Amino acid sequence: MSDPAEAPPPEAAVANDTGPADLLRSIGAAMDGFSPGQRAIAAVILADPNWAVQAPIEELAARAEVSAPTIVRFARAVGCEGLKDFKRKLAGALALGTPYLHRSVQPGDGASDIVRNVVGSTLSVLAAWQNQIDHAQVERAAEAVHRAGRVDCYGTGQTSSFLASDLQARLFRLGLVTNAYSDAHLQLVAASSLTGRDALFAISFVGRMPTLLEAVKLGKERGATIIALTRGKAPLARLADIVLDAEVPQDAAMRVGTDAYVVQLMMIEIIMVMVGLRRGPETLGRLKDIHSVLQTRGVDSDDSSLLHWGWQQLLPGYEPQR
Repeated sequence: MSDPAEAPPPEAAVANDTGPADLLRSIGAAMDGFSPGQRAIAAVILADPNWAVQAPIEELAARAEVSAPTIVRFARAVGCEGLKDFKRKLAGALALGTPYLHRSVQPGDGASDIVRNVVGSTLSVLAAWQNQIDHAQVERAAEAVHRAGRVDCYGTGQTSSFLASDLQARLFRLGLVTNAYSDAHLQLVAASSLTGRDALFAISFVGRMPTLLEAVKLGKERGATIIALTRGKAPLARLADIVLDAEVPQDAAMRVGTDAYVVQLMMIEIIMVMVGLRRGPETLGRLKDIHSVLQTRGVDSDDSSLLHWGWQQLLPGYEPQR
């Protein structure tokens, strides 16, 4: 196994007297000073510290794609005597945190600490998720959407419903025949009319909502290609032909937290871009035309005269201030 993490970080990167409450914060703050391999270790730990504190050194090394001795050297580089001391301090940091608010925030943190730790935590999760993306599955999903006669986007729950609508709006702009459904009855009605030429794109981070699973089963019976944006081990994933894994650490406060939302939104963006490229110059021209229409005819465009025109239609006698 190649190991880019051999070189120690600059001595000033992490203080040698790191205490339990400061360990996660110090690792996040020192990311820029780490070598590529050390950043990989740090990203794995910051993405899921609860897992890291329990994981054997071999599993931690495998996930970070470094050697086991490098994990030990990393522990010493961040101010610990060794791996045992590192895990003890990591466990202490988790215990001292705010487990029902945010895993990377400590009591007493100021605004600058909170901004750095919340943003840094999400960036670390994104970096770890990016390394775990199955590119073959993404290619299959983009191809299935591109070739589908119709694409149905299903989401159940506040976040999943929004994401399904967002996906539908993006695909619609590319010229695809596409619908979005969040109502359980409408999902069943729509699924009943799917065929082998169609695709059903189901979005659910939790992935076990019974009504959604039933609609997906029906769509599968009708021959549609099932694409699931969900956690890899969720019941929804087991029903899918193509799985886009959205596995991220559990959120402290929300069932579907910020990390899960951002990861799913990023995957939707990736799929939209890949489908758009497959559809060629005509679609790119269509997007350019849509952009032009919104800029010149939309009431929220840069041309304020359109906004004044709208108010004049609603309020007789309205005159814009000069």
